[in-house]
Amino acid sequence: MSPLWPGQRASLGSRLASALLRLFGWTAVLEPPPGVKFVGAAAPHTHNADFWPGLFWKWATRSPAHFVAKRELFFFPVGVFMRAVGGIPINRQRAGGNFVDAVVAVINREQEIVMIVAPEGTRSRGEYWKTGFYYMALEAGVPIAVTALDWGHKRVGIIGYVTPTGDLDADFARIRELLRDVRGHTPANETPAVPRPATGGPSRT
Repeated sequence: MSPLWPGQRASLGSRLASALLRLFGWTAVLEPPPGVKFVGAAAPHTHNADFWPGLFWKWATRSPAHFVAKRELFFFPVGVFMRAVGGIPINRQRAGGNFVDAVVAVINREQEIVMIVAPEGTRSRGEYWKTGFYYMALEAGVPIAVTALDWGHKRVGIIGYVTPTGDLDADFARIRELLRDVRGHTPANETPAVPRPATGGPSRT
């Protein structure tokens, strides 16, 4: 049986999702959350196949995991599926066109949420992580839930929490430590957990 989000009870759906994870050799992980709102930094994201263990983790643990996408993608019938798997349409114009501010507004409005973000920004190897997720957490005043897509050990879920302090380098060092033994589906595509270099000041993207 997979761990459950605080306040949730096992359902037929969660039991089925948990059984399917176990069938394929996966373990659902959920470190006891210190609150009810988080930005989930999901890594390493190296393959489209990452979607499936992540989705079954959401169902197995009954966690309030969501992701955002521009509202234009939520057309019928695709929008029905996207909402069913946790998608939330976002209107950037309402936040002056700023993506980080728009996501912060969503986090503030929800009673509980794990806003899942893939900081690598690509399934191919990059040089650094984008820092938008960090500033979402910092500005919303919520911890970062470090969410492992660990194909090496067949475990998926939240392995620890980092409360952003504004010291980008120090906080990223803590994230790297949590992910030290985590391997992605395609290790050659893993992007180092280092922040995007700031040019002319902190980067919020």
